[in-house]
This record gives sequence, C-alpha cells and structure tokens, in this order.
Amino acid sequence: MTVREGWQGRYFEDFEVGDVYRHGLGRTVTQTDNIWFTLLTQNTARVHFDAHYAAQTGFGRPLVNSAFTIALVTGQSVNDVSYNVMANLGWDEVRLPNPLFEGDTVYSSSEVLALRESRSRPEVGIVTVRTTGTNQDGTVVITFSRTVMVYRRGFGPVQGPMTGG
Repeated sequence: MTVREGWQGRYFEDFEVGDVYRHGLGRTVTQTDNIWFTLLTQNTARVHFDAHYAAQTGFGRPLVNSAFTIALVTGQSVNDVSYNVMANLGWDEVRLPNPLFEGDTVYSSSEVLALRESRSRPEVGIVTVRTTGTNQDGTVVITFSRTVMVYRRGFGPVQGPMTGG
C-alpha cells in the first residue's frame, strides 16, 4: 500500500498576485441553513425566516441571510487561500449585488490582489484576495476582499500523524 500526502494548502511563498483559484466545492443553501443561521445569530429580520412576510416583499420569497453568505463563501475559499492561516485580519469592500435565495447553489473563486511580508511576525506573510460568490446561473451574489496572515513554509503548527485500523 502506498500512502500519499493530502493537500497541505498554500503557504505564503505559493501565492502570486494575479492568480485565480476556482474553489472546488459548490453548496446548495437550504431553508434550514437560512433559518437556523439567522435565528442562531439572533437576527430578527423576518425576510430570512418568515415565508409569509417575505412573500409580501419585492423579492417574493425569503432572502438568504447575508452573514451566512459571507461565511459560506469564506469557507469555500479556505482550502485554496487560508488553509495555513495564522489569523484573519479583515474583510473589506463587501458587496451583495444580487440576492441569494434558498435552493440556490453557491460557487466561488478568489484572485490574489496583494502580498507583503509581515513587519511584526517573520513566520508569516500577508495575503489579500478578492473573493466572488456566484449562484448556479453565474450571477454574482457577493464580492469581498479578505486579508489573512498565512504561515511561511516550515513554520506554523505541524499536522499530527495519521493513525488507522
């Protein structure tokens, strides 16, 4: 039997400005996702969890909570952007140009905008990406830039050994 290493993510040295990563997993948003996330975060905007109310709005149906949308699209980007993250530094320029609805499937990609060495931590670098989330029709539902501290190769926590039966 041959044991092969899994994806170890990108380190600071692996990023290049202009690179675009098409994140591999899409995710269909369910009514349960939307309602639970909304209520767990104590968001009382009825347009997210009251179908009767939402039917009377200009959208005619419940909108997916925008905080869920940013969390989902950020999560989709982790394997390519922040798998080896020390810390998130911020989200900027968040835009929601089109609504996301229950039943829509979200796909995303990220473009590397900027790289710089950390002034205070030599074991990491600073990476800024612009991430775009689209629905199944290719309609953009969210864009944002995100800045993260990413470990340099040879630094950071080491994955433990795999054991199995």
